[in-house]
Amino acid sequence: MRPPRPGQVTFLYEDKDIIAVDKPAGLPVIAPEGSRSRNLLDLVSRHIQRHNPKGRAAVVHRLDRDTSGVLVFATNARAKTALMGNWQELATRRCYVALVEGSPPAEDGLLDSWLLELGPSRVGQVAAGTPGALRALTHYRVLERYERHCLLELELDTGRRHQIRVQLAAIGCPVAGDATYGARTDPAGRLCLHASRLELEHPFSGQRLVLESQPPKFLPGRRQR
Repeated sequence: MRPPRPGQVTFLYEDKDIIAVDKPAGLPVIAPEGSRSRNLLDLVSRHIQRHNPKGRAAVVHRLDRDTSGVLVFATNARAKTALMGNWQELATRRCYVALVEGSPPAEDGLLDSWLLELGPSRVGQVAAGTPGALRALTHYRVLERYERHCLLELELDTGRRHQIRVQLAAIGCPVAGDATYGARTDPAGRLCLHASRLELEHPFSGQRLVLESQPPKFLPGRRQR
């Protein structure tokens, strides 16, 4: 999938401290080390520099390259420090939509497991107490059922790397398009995972920001019910 050109990046919110964008799938948040390839951080920084030639966006959280949806950047060092230092408390709700293979064991539930980074691009689910492992908590709810897939709404209690992807694969429901974690179907030509909603308390004003992005239609297949 080719990432969209710079003009296609949608800005959801902006003030002097924070910018929120609707990240397209296929565009990395930052360029790989040693690369000068197109990335979202540079695009947002160029947007800031239209008004402040010395301005630069700062990453405070991330989405995987092939995940789309709501992403927040800081626009100055003070905001970066405040957001990164208090992200778990300030980001009060983080919701995703995913198309998965198979069907989860119940209409809704809590995925509670321990994750361990196994390398630069892979995370594994391990036993509690494994050195270096971190606990991961994800709530899920079935939105739609199809012949071979389910559409899920997910909400994070924690924000571990590849959390949703690993936990869903562990229950036999890998995210469609996610060959890294065992998916066998690719109905949308991309990872079928989208950050649909972020509720964020502004680090300075205390204002509650509700940032939303409409999920794409991952599968035009027939609904089961």
